[in-house]
Amino acid sequence: MKKRLLLYIWIMTGVIAGCSSEKSQTNTVNIEEVEIVAPNVPGAGWDLTARAMQKTLTEEKIFTKPITVTNKVGGSGDVGWKYTKQKGGHVLAINSSLLITNNLLGHSKLTYKDFTPLATLASDWEVVVVSKDSNIENAKQLMEQLKQDKKNFKIGVAPGLGNDDHLSFVQVSKAFGINPAELQFFVYENKEKIINALKNKQIGAATMTLSEAEKQYKASKIKILAVSAPKRLDRLPEIPTWKEQGINVVFQHWKGIMGPKDMTEEEVAYWDGVIKRMVESESWKGILRERGWESFYK
Repeated sequence: MKKRLLLYIWIMTGVIAGCSSEKSQTNTVNIEEVEIVAPNVPGAGWDLTARAMQKTLTEEKIFTKPITVTNKVGGSGDVGWKYTKQKGGHVLAINSSLLITNNLLGHSKLTYKDFTPLATLASDWEVVVVSKDSNIENAKQLMEQLKQDKKNFKIGVAPGLGNDDHLSFVQVSKAFGINPAELQFFVYENKEKIINALKNKQIGAATMTLSEAEKQYKASKIKILAVSAPKRLDRLPEIPTWKEQGINVVFQHWKGIMGPKDMTEEEVAYWDGVIKRMVESESWKGILRERGWESFYK
């Protein structure tokens, strides 16, 4: 099942990448406004991506009509993606591998075939965190404690199992010799609830993206034990990688953009051109640097 799951994730990435083309950016598509759906709460990874698009397209005058970001929370992204499917028209949605894993795990009937994949945009790194007053000081200590007490050690993840936060920690556990099926994952609706759960000692650790953890980390509310990058990051050089702590794991979390299933070739070509101009702009590159994201445009 896990091999099949990873295969489908890579298939989805390939499908999205295949939608980016060299077609002309000039066309006769008339769009009066666009809505970008972020299927989670404000400040979460999908929301940050949607607002980065909104900011760049507006500031660079790539799209001069109104752009609205709509947050639709619930169902591990499913509520927002169902909304996108039902609305049609020029309603776009931020996506990730969770669109596929939701279906494979039986959490949703939606698949990428219900939409028009437009592009992958950026990638983030995964981190594992504990509360600021936790006695766990490094990733190896965490994994040793987890190995000794798998039934009682609780790990927080949001918004659902099967997302990259979950899968990255599964990969780490396997690399450390722990059977992921024995781990106790607790699912929360969003990262804010995870932070509260850490503070209240309802969970011992949590897995999330760096961009979601960074604000809490800089406010000294949590400790980041490891980042899934191949080497330490320039902007947070004090955070060690999994690899340097003896766990050979590198894991990137990508985010993309998709539209309704019934988009015409002209509309796809239009958005292909718009997105290409966006990711090549200085505004977009600045946001990537600010958030520590990697360009993953395909």
